[in-house]
Amino acid sequence: MQKNRKMIVLFLLPTVFTLLIMYLYPVIRTVFMTFFEVGSATSDISTWKFNGIDNYIFIFKSPAFRTSMVNMILIWLVGGVITLVIAYVFAIMLTSGIRFKKFFRAAIYMPNIVSAVALATMWIQYVFNQDYGLLNNIITFFGGDPVKWLGTDMKFWSMLIAFIFGAVGYYMLIFISGIEKIPADIYEAATIDGASKVQQAFKITVPLMKGVTKTNFTFWTINAATFYLWSKMFSPVDTETTTIVPVIYLYDTVFGSKGNTARNAGAGAAVGVVLCILILVVYYLVNLLLKDDDVEL
Repeated sequence: MQKNRKMIVLFLLPTVFTLLIMYLYPVIRTVFMTFFEVGSATSDISTWKFNGIDNYIFIFKSPAFRTSMVNMILIWLVGGVITLVIAYVFAIMLTSGIRFKKFFRAAIYMPNIVSAVALATMWIQYVFNQDYGLLNNIITFFGGDPVKWLGTDMKFWSMLIAFIFGAVGYYMLIFISGIEKIPADIYEAATIDGASKVQQAFKITVPLMKGVTKTNFTFWTINAATFYLWSKMFSPVDTETTTIVPVIYLYDTVFGSKGNTARNAGAGAAVGVVLCILILVVYYLVNLLLKDDDVEL
């Protein structure tokens, strides 16, 4: 028995060591950085100057950070409602016995297979382009005037539409995996009792999907908080007010941006900690509101 314990410890040591070095240490270092004046992320600890909560005061006083937070909340709230509702509807439809469900499932999930960079480029060049984009071709065909989808007023919503298009299939598959675990006998009994498909969806599927819904909501929150690539694709040269999100602000603060070479790794670390706290708060509230009960499978 003692020999087995030693072998278990030996097998666990590499994993524990990796966890401490690759995950735990960077997290602790980042939290400490928020209370110091740090010029570069790679600066030696001996060069750090303690400044209390000045980094947090700095970011919350920054108009760019406040704007980025508003954009992130819009992505999380508006985008989350649209994405999860559409994904839920598709999941219910594709598990209701419709024909060609494998084809539709693959077609809806297809954007997740394509590189996000390629997908964003497709939307920018071939859908939202003012001169020859698909949307403006449809508008002009019906006698309307072309819309400047990538202009200041519309760029954020165009970016969000493109992101939702690429995200629906991912969340749909998670919903489908949860629906397929519900015993078919429950639906058969409901059908015998005269319940329609819509009634079965609201009275059976939704109550039995609390755990999966919480998972999807948590994943969406993390994606909204770490929203980076799509913002960069829609504003590749300069950081713009319409597309800035906290992670972009963090990057510009730590590494500098065009026309601003000043670096503040401590303030950047503070942004990361704020985002982490927000994710934890949302996770706690979701678990509080969507409590598992005896109905949950």
